[in-house]
Amino acid sequence: MTDRTAIRLAVDIGGTFTDVVLDTPEGRYTRKVLTTPSAPEEGVMNGAALALQDARTNLSDVDEFVHGTTLATNAIIERRGAKTALIGTEGFRDVIEIGTESRFNQYDLMLRKPAPLVPRALRFTAPERMDARGQIRKPLDERELLKIADELRKVGIESVAVAFLHSYANHSHETRARDILSTALPHVTISISSEVCPEVREYERTSTTVANAYVQPLMAGYLGRLRNGLSRDGFKGALYLVTSSGALTSLETASQFPVRLVESGPAGGAIFAAQCAQKMNDTHVLSFDMGGTTAKVCLVEHFRPTSSRTFEVDRTTRFMKGSGLPLRIPVIEMVEIGAGGGSIAHLDAMKRVTVGPESASSVPGPACYGLGGTRPAVTDADIALGLLRPEGFAGGSMTLRPELAKQALLSDIGEPLGLTAEMAAHAVYEMVCENMASAARVHAVERGVAIAEHTMIAFGGAAPLHAARVAEKLGVRRLVIPSNAGVGSAVGFLAAPLAFEIVRSYPMRIDDNFDVAAISALLGDMANSIMAVLAQDSRRDVLRVERNAFMRYVGQGHEITVRLPDGDDGLSDVAALRAAFEQDYARQFSRAIPGAAVEVMNWSVTISAPVATPEPYASTPPLRQTQPDERRDFFSGDIDAVVDLPVHYRKTMRPGDALSGPALIREDETTTYVSARYDAHIDGSGNIVLTMKESAA
Repeated sequence: MTDRTAIRLAVDIGGTFTDVVLDTPEGRYTRKVLTTPSAPEEGVMNGAALALQDARTNLSDVDEFVHGTTLATNAIIERRGAKTALIGTEGFRDVIEIGTESRFNQYDLMLRKPAPLVPRALRFTAPERMDARGQIRKPLDERELLKIADELRKVGIESVAVAFLHSYANHSHETRARDILSTALPHVTISISSEVCPEVREYERTSTTVANAYVQPLMAGYLGRLRNGLSRDGFKGALYLVTSSGALTSLETASQFPVRLVESGPAGGAIFAAQCAQKMNDTHVLSFDMGGTTAKVCLVEHFRPTSSRTFEVDRTTRFMKGSGLPLRIPVIEMVEIGAGGGSIAHLDAMKRVTVGPESASSVPGPACYGLGGTRPAVTDADIALGLLRPEGFAGGSMTLRPELAKQALLSDIGEPLGLTAEMAAHAVYEMVCENMASAARVHAVERGVAIAEHTMIAFGGAAPLHAARVAEKLGVRRLVIPSNAGVGSAVGFLAAPLAFEIVRSYPMRIDDNFDVAAISALLGDMANSIMAVLAQDSRRDVLRVERNAFMRYVGQGHEITVRLPDGDDGLSDVAALRAAFEQDYARQFSRAIPGAAVEVMNWSVTISAPVATPEPYASTPPLRQTQPDERRDFFSGDIDAVVDLPVHYRKTMRPGDALSGPALIREDETTTYVSARYDAHIDGSGNIVLTMKESAA
């Protein structure tokens, strides 16, 4: 449980901004600073120092430091990882290139697949063979492995991925290979698939292990520098990293398995949205997180973000499953697209306005930053329209330059299309909102839900500026901008539970000699491995254990997750296990298959610390119309004219204060645009609640 007297610091490194949240017994302090790509720890330390200065406290007083970052994801997308080699079983050199032999777009003759992280010249094989039951068919040829090590030394390899056939069933060859390689190549990091992803499906297991090896030196180096910097400044508390599943883990575990951090920043946002949903007692929520580089959309049902066992990174075709590199890790399921404040706008070959996925990031940034960027970005469009005030941007850390934004928009969009800078900005604004609405529609269709029936929770530095227009396109009637929305992901980090999950493959039919003793031993060993990971944490005495089986009918290609009973005695009740499977199967597919054989492919154990139940929001209806604090010129693309837009300061608004769109609500971290189709009011907890007008429904 969270100690309310503790001082806790959370930092989220994004592609453009690094967000800092400091929770103290006296209150919450937030900061936004530009990310420092060449040395991310500098931005972290700078932002933390500013927040600590605001709170008049020191780093030595901080009890917990919680950190999330997209560095691993960006390294894969931008191909900035280590020089990595892959060693597989003899005859299986090209697993990561062959994949599943499927085509994600059946009729595209120019199909482009993502380039493997390891080129063919750096893929090696060793004589060895294990069968699917873990029986050794050919011993590992250690002399041949030493020859491979000599070759790796000559080409300057920095990291090695080892993925032998069926190592999930017997890891002895992989662990021996690691011992040999570690001795021969002491300065090279080594990832073995039986630890990174001990599951069936050769391509996914190998791809995940390769990705882990590819980012491990980068992440280990960064995390080491961060730890040294914190120690140098007096930090003595607990340091946690946020995983892609929205759980906390130790720095040591994160350094060993950095592939589990690929979606850590967005996961924090999903946790934030889930907490907001619980405080509102709203069981159907759409989380909309838009920062400087990407936009993320996630469904939160019954206060829990939807989760998945697989994730694709570096998709070559937007929204197309199968077009990216598969990672088999626990992850919060969401759609992520290159649509942030820094996303660059341009014209395609047909002179259509296109936004993203390329981003100006923090260096050089959008043109309006005045840091050398010359190409128009979404933030340039926002300020050209009048949605942003130049002064006090990002918590007062910088002043924007509208003239540079208009110049870039005119040069790249306006002049080729015969538009003014303002109309070019309107086109960019509309396109980025449509891109995000399209992503939300696809995500909702894949999950089989009616998105218009959900409440949208918008956060991130750029989301409140665009959320109303995205909601209009989706038909969403209710939209909430929580307090601290501009740094929502970092706030979510502070609510993440301490947890770790292990999944292992052990195929077994439940109706044919179901070996209860073997499964009990397997689950016990997995639990012991997790406890070793969590052994240093002070909250280990109140941990909760959850066990699951990934089951399917024999012959099917994929599994569903079935909760196992808490005690080992329940495992022996095969009839109850089958009944639980068929109940979950019928819930998802409307029917079960009577009498069909059932098998378990994978088993999982998750151990987590309990999370405090958040206090509910105080609901206050609109009570009184509030007067604007200032007025601003706003370009309305619908009528191609400048109109007078009222601006309200969030810090001066009280619960019950109401206004009718169009209007702006300005605060230090972000600005909320209330479009003409919505009314807005402040509820009892300080949230901005937008409700669609009856005339616009």
